[in-house]
Amino acid sequence: MNFATSLLHSACGMDKRTGASSVPIYQASTYHYFDIDQPGRYDYARSGNPTREALEETIALLEGGARGFAFASGMAAVSSVCLLFSAGDHLIVAEDVYGGTFRFLTRILTRLGIDVTFVDTTQLEQVSKAIRPQTKGIYLETPSNPILKVTDVAAICQLARSHGLLTIVDNTFLTPYYQRPLELGADIVIHSATKFIGGHSDVVAGLAVVKSAELAEKLYLIQNGFGAVLGVQDSWLVMRGLKTLKTRLDASTASAQKLAEWLQLQPQVKKVYYTGLPDHPGHHIQLRQASGHGAVLAFDVGSRENVKRLFAALQIPLVAVSLGAVESILSYPAMMSHAAMPPEEREQRGITEGLLRLSVGLEEFEDLQADFAQALQTLLPAASLPG
Repeated sequence: MNFATSLLHSACGMDKRTGASSVPIYQASTYHYFDIDQPGRYDYARSGNPTREALEETIALLEGGARGFAFASGMAAVSSVCLLFSAGDHLIVAEDVYGGTFRFLTRILTRLGIDVTFVDTTQLEQVSKAIRPQTKGIYLETPSNPILKVTDVAAICQLARSHGLLTIVDNTFLTPYYQRPLELGADIVIHSATKFIGGHSDVVAGLAVVKSAELAEKLYLIQNGFGAVLGVQDSWLVMRGLKTLKTRLDASTASAQKLAEWLQLQPQVKKVYYTGLPDHPGHHIQLRQASGHGAVLAFDVGSRENVKRLFAALQIPLVAVSLGAVESILSYPAMMSHAAMPPEEREQRGITEGLLRLSVGLEEFEDLQADFAQALQTLLPAASLPG
């Protein structure tokens, strides 16, 4: 089946037991043993729940993996996957990962004796040089958050395989609709399902999909033992949002492309980051490894003062810390998504005081454009700003 059909008729579609048009919410914490010598499929909801299982089966199908896992948040998914590693292990991580991931890796995971090196994963030579005898995995985020750097997933995976390393890819920005890292050679895919997969700013969730049955057993042990599972009602909400993923993402991406092209022409904007722009450094790699550019873009208005002026003048976008919703969401990475990153680290990664990240929603493009046009008129021209 094509992707849109799979969204509607996979495990999260019609309930096979009753014919219901959506999977029921099994609001139960425990399950009766009809025969203690032959236990049923479910015994305790942390270990398995039919509603959560339908979501897990669906994301595994969409990503082309062996098994899917649903967690209480995107960071719960990241944290649980990282627990596949042990004290003394070393990880190579894309230098411009999401700020919450950076915080977990540098302030929590290192306390478990797992060492982390941040490198520019768009430079294969840098990744190769960072490999040590203790290295066990490479963690990618592509396009990266927030300046949308594009890593060649297939090339990194080939390098990782030659050294016996796991490759983990955060696929939140593009979802399995636009990018399928497992087919490019990755071992594990992670999503913050709070974003485009849920899509309605009404649920917090994380997903992971593994490529092999062996990895599935290892990650299930962690999911069950660590216990950061997605609740049953949240699982249902994610499945409901997932059914419209293709339609939502196509519409938002079309508007994001037009808005990025328009922003490039505005004198108040110093720089626009969007992989759909031909002058983006990763444009051609993105065309090769993904079928779309997504609904997230970033642009620099030159200063914190201009950021504040823009926020005060805009009428349509939410100013918030998330992305991937039906409404457009404008974020200030330096104070929101990447606030956990030290200022010098942010500057080194291009996350300036004037950088904004925009997740384009489902509003009419003409309305968004008009709103940004009037708001940009309140700014100082970027050319007149220091630096």
